[in-house]
Amino acid sequence: MAVETVLKVADMTCSHCEATVKQAVQAVEGVIGVAVDLEAKTVTVTYDEAKTGLDAIKQAIVDSGYEVS
Repeated sequence: MAVETVLKVADMTCSHCEATVKQAVQAVEGVIGVAVDLEAKTVTVTYDEAKTGLDAIKQAIVDSGYEVS
């Protein structure tokens, strides 16, 4: 079942940050879609909860050098 969630990533400040976070989240198995809003500092993720969980997505963001709040 597909789930959509919005995560706050406050330390994104530029288009490079946006691209890095998007790429990290897209690499997580089970992620269906990713939309990054740099101005709002949010990442909207659609994922298949049978294949991955929110913790794995958050960890991918943290591993790419950003903090999820």
